[in-house]
Amino acid sequence: MPFNITSIKTSSSGAWQGDNPLDFAFPLLIVQITLILVVSRFLAFLLKPLRQPKVIAEIVGGILLGPSAFGRNKKYMHRIFPSWSTPILESVASIGLLFFLFLVGLELDLSSIRRSSRRAFGIALAGISLPFVCGIGVAFVLRNTIDGADKVGYGQFLVFMGVALSITAFPVLARILAELKLLTTQIGETAMAAAAFNDVAAWILLALAVALAGDGEGGGHKSPLISIWVLLSGAGFVIFMMVVIRPGMKWVARRCSPEHEVVDEAYICLTLAGVMVSGFITDLIGIHSIFGAFVFGLTIPKNGEFADKLIQRIEDFVSGLLLPLYFASSGLKTDVAKISGGKAWGLLVLVISTACAGKILGTFAVAMMFMIPARESLTLGVLMNTKGLVELIVLNIGKEKKVLNDEIFAILVLMALFTTFITTPTVMAIYKPARGISIRTHRKLRDLSTANESADELRILACVHGPGNVPSLITLIESTRSSKKSILKLFIMHLVELTERSSSIIMVQRARKNGFPFFNRFRQGQGNDRVAGAFQAYSQLGHVSVRPTTAISALSTMHQDICHVAEEKRVTMIILPFHKQWRMEMDGEDGHEMIDNVGHGWRGVNQKVLKNAPCSVAVLVDRGFGNGSQTPGPSVTAVQRVCIVFFGGPDDREALELGGRMAEHPAVKVKVVRFVDKNGLESNGVMLRPSPNRSSEQSYTFSTATMNRESEKELDETAVAEFISKWSGMVELHREGGKQHCGGELADRQAEHAELGPIGDILASSGHGVVSSVLVIQQHDVEHAEEVPVSKVHHGCDKFSPNESSSIKEISVSNDNIV
Repeated sequence: MPFNITSIKTSSSGAWQGDNPLDFAFPLLIVQITLILVVSRFLAFLLKPLRQPKVIAEIVGGILLGPSAFGRNKKYMHRIFPSWSTPILESVASIGLLFFLFLVGLELDLSSIRRSSRRAFGIALAGISLPFVCGIGVAFVLRNTIDGADKVGYGQFLVFMGVALSITAFPVLARILAELKLLTTQIGETAMAAAAFNDVAAWILLALAVALAGDGEGGGHKSPLISIWVLLSGAGFVIFMMVVIRPGMKWVARRCSPEHEVVDEAYICLTLAGVMVSGFITDLIGIHSIFGAFVFGLTIPKNGEFADKLIQRIEDFVSGLLLPLYFASSGLKTDVAKISGGKAWGLLVLVISTACAGKILGTFAVAMMFMIPARESLTLGVLMNTKGLVELIVLNIGKEKKVLNDEIFAILVLMALFTTFITTPTVMAIYKPARGISIRTHRKLRDLSTANESADELRILACVHGPGNVPSLITLIESTRSSKKSILKLFIMHLVELTERSSSIIMVQRARKNGFPFFNRFRQGQGNDRVAGAFQAYSQLGHVSVRPTTAISALSTMHQDICHVAEEKRVTMIILPFHKQWRMEMDGEDGHEMIDNVGHGWRGVNQKVLKNAPCSVAVLVDRGFGNGSQTPGPSVTAVQRVCIVFFGGPDDREALELGGRMAEHPAVKVKVVRFVDKNGLESNGVMLRPSPNRSSEQSYTFSTATMNRESEKELDETAVAEFISKWSGMVELHREGGKQHCGGELADRQAEHAELGPIGDILASSGHGVVSSVLVIQQHDVEHAEEVPVSKVHHGCDKFSPNESSSIKEISVSNDNIV
């Protein structure tokens, strides 16, 4: 049914009064936005294992919702996406695009472009010029092959095709490099600098194309003076922004610096209004509103609190809600059915081949001229071929200006999708840099006790998810400080998941060096980091050397950062926070236990670190250890009670060694409970490990393995004897034995947290009455790296009753070894 746009009302009176909400602008917009978000997020979830940028899912979602798939049902299309609603949806999406391009300008540091080498400039020049020339060649073929393509003015069509094939999507490239851990490597920095050059050139060419396009089909007959006036006005706008507005924004940024108590909201509001005004001015000139927003973003100082505040204000709303609408609307305008017949599909192959060949070969040739190795040169070519966001903006403007018809638009959208889709898997296939993680040396606490006293330097890498992990971790670290003049070096790693947010990319560039986290005593913004600030205060009060850093990675590769830093800094122990944290929620005088779960992905990080770490690993299951209580110290009268559960084996010997360090602390009371066979029977050499036929996430199973049980028993007896002789009178030692065994029960038990080992799992799981924090220790022994010894467990399985555990502040248990 045809609609007069002037008769469309904003909101309905409701279904009870006979109105269909889908006939009104605002309710229909809500339905459209919800549908787009649901479909695009579902596709993003499906494409996540392939490491595809979110824009791929958003475009594909739009294509599915549009005339190519669901839109073939005309009733659906006329009801959900009627033609009268298109300007409304695109206007809302364009607001998101406007602010997104402001964020892109905010990410792009002009000073870094000026510092870039001739190599990056040469690569960018080749990456633009050759594809641009190829695009002109393809334009000739398209004009002579596709019906209606020759109705557009010759000049604007050639420029649009050249820009479409030569552009590199700077924002998408940054996210791909960050996820592959290449953003701060030499190849990543070269690619980013070249993409920045490419971005600036692309916007200049786009402004030229828009100026030439005018109103599309009539653009070829207008006076050339109009285009010249548009270009001159655009150049004048850029000069005005850089000469007048940029110093003004520097003054605003200084006013919003940390020296002032509060960032004045008026400055934030005026800046956001400036984005809109800049967009209006460039639209008035005759370029495009997004060009003004991008240039305004370039005027904002990149360092300092002001830029961070701006990103916090607009990033989630724009990137999470409004921007997907823009790229979905691109998909809605893409009708794959327009590409029909062998000739049309042949043109699609031609466009894709030309775009890829021009970018990759041009970049590869120039990179080789600059003496870059062939594999890295080819990788640079593939990275520079990334399309996506900016490409679609160019294509939408071309369609809006009627320079590109439906068939050419569909061909170019599919080309952008394909080139972006293949970037990540291709780079992963051809470029596998040496990560530098050497897992040859396995350090442990016992190595320190057998070394010279002068070399007694304990190095610990402590990982945190956020401020909630800080109190318990500081209490634990303080408990390990002996009264001797031993040196404690503490490396703090704040684990942050890499997201699609612009602030993530900026944080990666600040926190990483050569692809890995780095430690810098004078790192900017460190004082504003609550986690780093808490540990810096602890270092000043406790005379501990603390070095904080931030690891920003995808959860699938976070363990690489942790293991690399552990190896590089030669740490003896890694402390990981458990993915669950217990806390008391007070309701008047009563309190109840609450569990905070940071997510299954972080559990996977812990599992990978336990498997690949070059040193001992401790997982801290925090049930309030250090929260609301005093940190142990020389002046503290309250006593922290620590219980060490000793079954035997490398893990338990490492736990015993840590307990010895704690026993030296005047405010820590250590108790050791050793479990032995009452009849003195020897172990039968049974091994406990995940079964290849049963999920290690859900169960344990026993298997047999050959190992020297006598040697293990001697090592256990020696460790216990040394512990008693060294700490006699300072620790309690209890021996537990029994005739009943529960080995079979452990084997068949449904595991809740299999990575903690059977005993650690029992103590960390809910429903066993344990209210103490638990520290699960795994010691990487070279000989037993794959399989860890275990014998049948006797009678001690029910030892930790609620009454007993309530007096224990922390329980340190083994990961796998239960002897």
